[in-house]
Order: sequence, then structure tokens, then C-alpha cells
Amino acid sequence: MAKPLTDSEKRKQISVRGLAGLGDVAEVRKSFNRHLHFTLVKDRNVATPRDYFFALAHTVRDHLVGRWIRTQQHYYERDPKRIYYLSLEFYMGRTLQNTMVNLGLQNACDEAIYQLGLDLEELEEIEEDAGLGNGGLGRLAACFLDSMATLGLAAYGYGIRYEFGIFNQKIVNGWQVEEADDWLRYGNPWEKARPEYMLPVHFYGRVEHTPDGVKWLDTQVVLAMPYDTPVPGYKNNTVNTMRLWSAKAPNDFKLQDFNVGDYIEAVLDRNLAENISRVLYPNDNFFEGKELRLKQEYFVVAATLQDIIRRFKSSKFGCRDPVRTCFETFPDKVAIQLNDTHPALSIPELMRILVDVEKVDWDKAWEITKKTCAYTNHTVLPEALERWPVSMFEKLLPRHLEIIYAINQRHLDHVAALFPGDVDRLRRMSVIEEGDCKRINMAHLCVIGSHAVNGVARIHSEIVKQSVFKDFYELEPEKFQNKTNGITPRRWLLLCNPGLADTIVEKIGEEFLTDLSQLKKLLPLVNDEAFIRDVAKVKQENKLKFSAFLEKEYKVKINPSSMFDVHVKRIHEYKRQLLNCLHVITLYNRIKRDPAKAFVPRTVMIGGKAAPGYHMAKLIIKLVTSIGDVVNHDPVVGDRLKVIFLENYRVSLAEKVIPAADLSQQISTAGTEASGTGNMKFMLNGALTIGTMDGANVEMAEEAGAENLFIFGLRVEDVEALDRKGYNAREYYDRLPELKQAVDQISSGFFSPKEPDCFKDVVNMLMHHDRTPRGGPRRSSGISPARASSPVTGLSRSMRGRSGAWSPPTCRSRPPTFPGTRRTLPWRDQRAFVFLLTLHLLFSPSTLPAAGGPCFSKYHVSRRGHGGQGGFERAGQRRNVLEVLLVSYKGSQS
Repeated sequence: MAKPLTDSEKRKQISVRGLAGLGDVAEVRKSFNRHLHFTLVKDRNVATPRDYFFALAHTVRDHLVGRWIRTQQHYYERDPKRIYYLSLEFYMGRTLQNTMVNLGLQNACDEAIYQLGLDLEELEEIEEDAGLGNGGLGRLAACFLDSMATLGLAAYGYGIRYEFGIFNQKIVNGWQVEEADDWLRYGNPWEKARPEYMLPVHFYGRVEHTPDGVKWLDTQVVLAMPYDTPVPGYKNNTVNTMRLWSAKAPNDFKLQDFNVGDYIEAVLDRNLAENISRVLYPNDNFFEGKELRLKQEYFVVAATLQDIIRRFKSSKFGCRDPVRTCFETFPDKVAIQLNDTHPALSIPELMRILVDVEKVDWDKAWEITKKTCAYTNHTVLPEALERWPVSMFEKLLPRHLEIIYAINQRHLDHVAALFPGDVDRLRRMSVIEEGDCKRINMAHLCVIGSHAVNGVARIHSEIVKQSVFKDFYELEPEKFQNKTNGITPRRWLLLCNPGLADTIVEKIGEEFLTDLSQLKKLLPLVNDEAFIRDVAKVKQENKLKFSAFLEKEYKVKINPSSMFDVHVKRIHEYKRQLLNCLHVITLYNRIKRDPAKAFVPRTVMIGGKAAPGYHMAKLIIKLVTSIGDVVNHDPVVGDRLKVIFLENYRVSLAEKVIPAADLSQQISTAGTEASGTGNMKFMLNGALTIGTMDGANVEMAEEAGAENLFIFGLRVEDVEALDRKGYNAREYYDRLPELKQAVDQISSGFFSPKEPDCFKDVVNMLMHHDRTPRGGPRRSSGISPARASSPVTGLSRSMRGRSGAWSPPTCRSRPPTFPGTRRTLPWRDQRAFVFLLTLHLLFSPSTLPAAGGPCFSKYHVSRRGHGGQGGFERAGQRRNVLEVLLVSYKGSQS
């Protein structure tokens, strides 16, 4: 196998994007040596590779600083409307390469580092991922910051500087084991501490109503220290700011303990305050009502709003004196976007500041708050909606509880006036949910307190209007809208797939990197054999490179000419990694049944992290690894089928696997995935998509042409009809022999011979819990009964454990324990993925290696026929999701 060229080697060849100027190279080299000497206090005799990385990072950061300062000066002088994107998660990944790309420094740095006898790619691999997010929500926030900077918008990202980000995943004996992500261990060269802007955040205490207004007294104070990270736009000299807050205990924290002599205990207790920013909660699409989480949410909101108001009052750069005292123009200068309900406390906190501190009349304050705030809903899963106990609020944020009650009372008065006598409607629309434990519905608070509410894909926005917030939509239809998620093509094409980017640039120029509609210019090349050959060559080089990476990092040797079938995302039942497992087992059984038959070689890669408390998700990971152990060591199967679990999936790993993928699995149950952005990343890099009509897949199919995606399975209306009818898994199990065989193998211990009962829980979930909910959801939650069930198995909420998954009565097999505003570049601007029009040629026999390369006629996964044997039935005759197993991939056996 020929050794693949590294990105560094490819850049040393002649590129249409130009060679670095000699002056630029000399400057970079000089700056690198200066930082190694003066910043790191090292010379070449004792410097480590990490020292070289930091020297390069500081060198690149030097090119940011002047642009960063000038950008902020420009904003203060022009005083534009500013966008504040509030998010508890920013999944940034690595910064070095992205900064070099956006500043146009990559070629100069590459050459300078080469002249110094170092390897740029090796230095890039040293950088820690800034994993301050769980998945799509946090990565979306990061992409928005990049796109807003590229558009030159005055935008700021506000979040928490978690000391420990999303955990590092280790696979031990097939089980997920979590390790702390100490990403700041060696320091962060990109951030700048701003102690001069440190702000107090108050908790606990009591509320006193006086003639001079409401006072929040006897509070416990935690200080919020800001750390600023530059966010450069693409080659436009704009550098925006992401400000992350870190919790610090004040010097007088628990001073009373000092006075009684317990000095040591008082100092140790400072950790209690600083724990607020210690760790990211590792739950995706699941609400865990812990007090620390509520503290985190208020901490970021309180610090951010103080900062926003300080900036609003100061109209000149460098001036900290209050200039503006009238808040009439606040919504004209400030836009606050709430990324899901996590920053929902912005609404009562802004009201508290305006009413209690700035002495604004309540009605005027409410008008300002509504005009300022907008809310993005990210999920329709009932277990993900935040519903905080009133008792917790009463203790932690007593004044905010009063404000929320007042907001709710005025809201219900308004509803009652419009719908007199409709008590059920009042109960459904209340922010306060009555019951044994009174709760505050944060999604309802966001809808009431915002001027705009958006879903993140068209199908999701319709579900939001027709189901989740149906009553609110009927009340204020004008505030509901759709903003389909998007991705930044700088990181997800130019950075991670430079070969493909260069191939496109040669034909149509660079404009598509800031306007993806320019890809339409590739349409005339749909039959251009030279261009098709170049695209095919890039894909094969990416596969060779990723194969070498897998061999080095995972000690797994795979066939780079096989079809790379990739399914990477958080492990969750509704994302249906289980369906993929059933398909892999069926492929395995087909090969074993007829080993002489020709099969398309396929390497199935599944990756993603499971929430630490989510038993079923962890069991799915164990199942994937167990299937791999059997399949990968079966000599009859050989190279025709391999199953690999990609350990510790993260942004930097996504940048490697996505350019190499042939097939992208986007197979969530229709109506459960809000949007998805991985689907767009794979498509942008030339992978074909197999998926359901869910999330952004629907719009992708429309824009790229449904004939260029492999769509299968139930639509939303089919799922709802099945819920009403009642779902019986055994019908399909008894009728479909291949499905029965796969389920029986899992149940019998075929894939876990040392622990035959290991996967009994998986089978029990699949077989014995129908889709009809047993005991519907809380009516006040706004979720229809059809959505109260588990997305895959239909488990009712009354049968679910604390993790949102079914909790079995016993489980003998457990994992081991160890010590220790306007959306930029939305989907509609990405409709011109011409690769989907040309990739059918990419997989023709003439453009791939002769030895078992996947040929297009064999690559048909679902299209074999609309109505023909082994294909999908026509619309209106679609089969159930489990039955899909038997028909969705029949083409792969030919």
C-alpha cells in the first residue's frame, strides 16, 4: 500500500492557492525563535515538541492581536447593534490550524516550520481539543462564532470556561470508561485573562421589599473572571471575542470561619465556590436537575448581563464611565440569543437589573426584555426539557422566583382574557407546573420572554409549532420561525479536506468558501472526466491517510479500498446505533451463509460518547465492540466486513474521519433529531447519505435531489400513526427470518460467549416494550402523548430510569470501575453540493482500485428498487423501522 501524502507534503507541492512569500516565512521563523526564547525560556537543546507547539501558537496569535484590538476599536467607534450568543457549550476543538487558515498564514507557517526542521502536522496534533460541549449544540455555537466573524458582525460568544470539558472516553474490555479532560493542564495559549472586568455573582440570601424598591440581601458572592479568546473571520481582518467566565471565590469568602479560628477549613471551602466552573455536565438531550447545574446557568447569565449593560452604557472605546442611562434604545443596540433553555435565566435576570437596579417601570422593562431576547429550541425530547423545582429556586435565587411568578401571572391573565374559561389551556401554558413537586418550565419562560422562537430545521420547527409549543403558537404565531442549522466550510472543508478544497478552487476560485451557493458553478463539470478523476483521487488519498491513522492509533488494519460506512454521533437510542448493529449482524450472517458470493468490502465505523449515567447507551457501545470482536476475527469474513468503534470521538477526530467517509449514516427515528449538522459535514466532503426523513435530512434531500440520497423508513406522520395503532415488535421478529436470527444471536450470547446474558437488556428493550406510552406525559409540558415514548422503543416515561433510558431490574454485566440573530451560511446556502451529482461516477469501476473497489451498482443501498424485490416500497407503503433492516441494504449483497 502506497504511503499517503500528508497535508504538509501536499502543501509543499505547487498549489493554486499560492506559495508563501519569503518575507512572511522569515518573519514567522524569527517570531517562532523569539517566543521559544523569551516566552517559553527554552533553547533548541532542551525544547520539547510541546514547547515548539506553544512557540508556534504564540507566533500565530501575534498576527491576531492587532486585528483583534482594531476590531474592538471599530465597534466602539461605530457603535453597531451587538449580537450576544449565550451558550453553556462551545465545542471549539483545536484552534491553531483554524487560525492559520482564517488569517491566510498556513503556507508561511508550514514553510517556516519545515525550514526549522520540524513537522507542522506533528505540532498541530499536540494541541488539546477545547471540548467545552457535548455535541451538536456546542459545535453549532462554535460554527456560528466563525461565521459571524467572517460576515463582519459585531458578535460575542459568552459561556463558561470549564476546567474539565467533555470527558475523554476509553474503551476497556469493550466498555466505555470516562477519564477527566484536563485540557488546561499545560495552559491555553489562545486565551487572555481580564481580571479588570471581574464581576460579582450573587446566590442564596433573602428578599426585602422596601419603599425604595426590592433588595436582595445577605447573598453569597462568587466572582466571575473573564477569559477572552479571539475568533478570527476568514481573511477579512475581523477578530471577534468569545468571553468565557471562570468562578473565583472572593477573599472574604466565609470570613466568619476565619474569626473563629478555622482558617484552614475556610480556605478549603473556597473550592465550593470555584466548583461552579469546574466541569461540563456530560449529558446530551437529557435534563438532570442538579443544583450545581442551576448555579452554572445563573453564573454565566448574571456575569454576561452585567458585561452587556456595561458595554451598552459606554459609547467610546476605553471609557468605563456610564454614558447611556436611558434603556429605551437597549433593544436597538443589543440582541441576546439564547442557545436552548440553558441561558433562560437571562429573562428574569434582565428584568431584575432593569426593575430593581436601574429603576425602570415593570411594563417598560418587560417590553425591553422581550425585544432583546430570542430563543432557539434544540430538542423535542421530553426528557431534555429543563423543569427546575420551585424549592430549589426559592433557596438559590429567591428574587428570580418572585420575578418568574410575576411574569407568569401577567402571562396567564393575558391568556385568560383571550380564552375565557379554558382552564386546561391555562394549565398547559403556565410557566409553573403544579403537582407533588412544583416546577418551573424553562422552555415556557423562554417562549414568553422572547420576541422570536426558532427551531433548527424545517421539520423540527413544524413540530415545535404543532406539538411542543402548540398553545403558544396559537397565541403568538408571528414569533415562531425556522432557522436551519449550518456549518462553517472553513473548518469542515478547507481545513479538514485541503485536497478537495484545492480541486474545487482550481475550477471555480475561492468564493465558495464564504458563499457555498457558488458550488453551482461545478454543474457544467458533471461529466468532466478529469475533474471526476481528481475528486476520486482526493477521496482515495483521504481513505489511505485515515487507514494509516487507524493502524497507528487503534492497531487495526483495514482495507482502504473498502466502503467506509461511518456512523458517528452521541450514543443515544433515538440516534439508532442499534439499528446499525442489527444491519452489521445481518451482513455478517449473509457472508457466512454464502462465503463464495461477491460482497462489497465494507468497513463499518461507529463512534460517539455515552452519557456516564445512561446505561443503555453504554450497553450499545459494548454491543458494537463485541460484534467487532467476532466479525473482525472470523477468517471466513476476511476483509469483506470490519467493525471498528472509534474511541473518544471529538472534533479533531471528526476532521480526520469525515473526509474519508463514503457513506454517512443519519438514521434517527423521524421526528426526534432536531436538525443534525454531521449530516452536512459528511455531504460537504463527498460522502453519500443514507438516512430517514428527519431533521435537516429533509431539506438536504430537497436541495441536493432526493435521487442523490438513500432515504428509507417511516416519516413523522407514519410514526405518529404507528403510535396510535400500537407497535408490536414480535410481529416483525416472527415474520422476518434474518431479523430473528440477528436478535437471537444477541440474546443467546453469540457475541458475548463469556457473558451470555450481557445483552439481555438490549433484547428485552427491543422486544417487550411497545411504542404505545403507558401513562402519558405531564399535560403542562406541551408534549403530545405520541412524543412521550422513547424514540426507538416506545418506552413510556413511567418505565424510564433517571438517565432517560429504560432501567432494568438487574444487570449482572456492568462496565468496570477504575480509581481515579441571523444564522450565517444556513442550509439553504449549502444546496449546491454538486458532489452528489458527480459521486455516482466517483464509484464507477474505472475510477477506483481494481481490487475489490466499491462499484456504484453494488453501492446502491436503498434504491434497488422502488417496489422491486429487496428495495423499499413506494410512499404510502413504507414498512416499520425494524423491518427496514431486512430491506434497506439488500443491494449490498449483490
